[in-house]
Amino acid sequence: MIEEGQIVLFRFPQTDFQPGKIRPALVVRKLPGNYDDWLICMISSRLFQSMEIDEIVKPGDTDFEDSGLKVTSVIRSARLAVVEGKMLEGAIGKISEERLNRVKNKIADWILG
Repeated sequence: MIEEGQIVLFRFPQTDFQPGKIRPALVVRKLPGNYDDWLICMISSRLFQSMEIDEIVKPGDTDFEDSGLKVTSVIRSARLAVVEGKMLEGAIGKISEERLNRVKNKIADWILG
């Protein structure tokens, strides 16, 4: 069962529509309605790509072990996708509710400008 805050595996497409590789993604929120659609954002270990609105998850953080991530990673809050639940290839972990709320707030602040 998919839940907000889970770290799942997903083949995140590249911006030029070329097939991407399987990478972790954060389940941000279920879309309203009767469909099994979810808003997710990409997670990357390429820290140099991080921007002000992103969230860094690193060893020593209280939720790092539970996240299932193996190395310091960046939750790329501006790299969003809406996907059907069956496209998510399984959960590897979960972030804290506090971190999830920070990510949601950063996304909302960015969109509202």
